Amino acid sequence: MINPLTMKRGKSRAINAENLTGEKGKGGMASSHLGQSRKGSPCLTDIAPGEEVVLADIQGAGVISHIWMTVDYKTSDAECFVLRNLILKFFWDGETEPSAEVPLGDFFCCGFGRECLVNSACITVAPMRGLNSYFQMPFGRGAKVVLVNDHPETLPVFFYQIDYILYDELPADTEYFHAQWRRQAVTEKGTDYVILDGVQGRGRYVGTYIALSTLERYWWGEGEVKFYIDGDRTFPTICGTGMEDYFGGSWSFAGYPDGNMQEQCYSTPYLGYPFYSRHDTNLTHPYHNDDCPPMRGFYRWHMCDPIFFEEDLKVTVQQIGVSHRGLFERQDDLSSVAYWYQAEPHRTFPALPGREDRRPR
Repeated sequence: MINPLTMKRGKSRAINAENLTGEKGKGGMASSHLGQSRKGSPCLTDIAPGEEVVLADIQGAGVISHIWMTVDYKTSDAECFVLRNLILKFFWDGETEPSAEVPLGDFFCCGFGRECLVNSACITVAPMRGLNSYFQMPFGRGAKVVLVNDHPETLPVFFYQIDYILYDELPADTEYFHAQWRRQAVTEKGTDYVILDGVQGRGRYVGTYIALSTLERYWWGEGEVKFYIDGDRTFPTICGTGMEDYFGGSWSFAGYPDGNMQEQCYSTPYLGYPFYSRHDTNLTHPYHNDDCPPMRGFYRWHMCDPIFFEEDLKVTVQQIGVSHRGLFERQDDLSSVAYWYQAEPHRTFPALPGREDRRPR
């Protein structure tokens, strides 16, 4: 990974709706009724269904150092999953297949089309959907960031800023940022859920986000996270002790504020459980209640404990629960984002599921 603090001084630039190219001395030139350079073009407007918008097209070598975005969570009561319907794509050095392809909300650890507060080293979500990424994203010849509106309705406004640093060149052994989203709406009993597979080449795995909708009763978090590294097939090199353990918790995240067990959410620099809900707060309706399957969101950043690989990598998690009768195999709804760096080229990703197949329960 690239750390700009350890590199020679570069040129700081930023792209947003008021400077779409990031050109030096060209920021804030648009006019409003207050005059020129008085907040004349703060956002993109009226992005049509199916439209792909190039948020940034940067030439040369550099590193994207910070991304900030925000958007409303719904365009109508009928279409309230904007965060799952918008897709982010990242392309490096002129490639035609994206190195990252993830629903907007999930990329920022906000699955289920729902926002939550996240206070971590890599992703920060501030109140009212202030979506921030601090993943360092290097590029040797160019970078392109694309937003796909896979939402059924026009998106009225989209705010963003992409901060980056230009350099004369990057080290020859630079590894590039990648991210991939997957979902299995009903896991297969006794078969591990695949977080990432098909990675070939040299790199390091740096993060996991999981959005879990539990479909069965009792405790859900006994499944072990496994890393199959450099030729591992039957058994992994690294196998954890349980899902709640992987995300830094223990003993079911249990708390007893009113005498009854309740799971406790938390958010720390490198791991967290920032979201829990069993209610649909996106809308209200006079003829049905707001119950839905319990939803839980977790993140784990391997920035201080990266998973290095030289040839290939596969990451999975079991879906195992426990009750008074002991351990049992579960079937639940899992979606995930895998974050990693690797030397290019990378293998083509599996096709992203369509909008209806991404729809939260």
